[in-house]
Amino acid sequence: MKPLHDFLNKMDKTKWLILGLSGILLLVIALPADNLTKEKKDDALGQSLNQEGQTQQVQTYEKQLAEELEQVLRCIDGAGKVRVMITFQDNGESIVEKDITKSDQAQNSSQYQESTIYEEADKKEPYISRQKLPAVEGILIIAQGGGNSMVKQDILDAALALFPIEAHKIKIVKMQAE
Repeated sequence: MKPLHDFLNKMDKTKWLILGLSGILLLVIALPADNLTKEKKDDALGQSLNQEGQTQQVQTYEKQLAEELEQVLRCIDGAGKVRVMITFQDNGESIVEKDITKSDQAQNSSQYQESTIYEEADKKEPYISRQKLPAVEGILIIAQGGGNSMVKQDILDAALALFPIEAHKIKIVKMQAE
């Protein structure tokens, strides 16, 4: 204990001032990192709350897309009854609006800060500026006329015209007799 006691006694006011200012500087440097972490947690909370609503929208979109494709394919000569199943690569993406602030600090350094913009201040629903729809990965088409090669080619051509996927990701089969 004696060496520590001797060290503290030898420190003059200037050294104490430097030590105190160093501590304050470290504290100031640590505060913005905590603030950014809190904002990221808030963003994650808002996005998880919004994801439930987005999942319902995606399911509605998928169902509507399959129904519309069935209606179109039924109009093809010889197709007959048609059932469609569409698979998607993902659930789409919501682009959340962010407020970005840039502050220039001394010694040629700058700091960026992002924060999510919310619909209403009291609710944690982020403002979505754009919604990207899910990408179609594959299509299964079951048609009464799926055994006829001409009808099959017409159905394939229609599906290729409507969706930006490769031909090998579209499968057309004949519907079983009821």
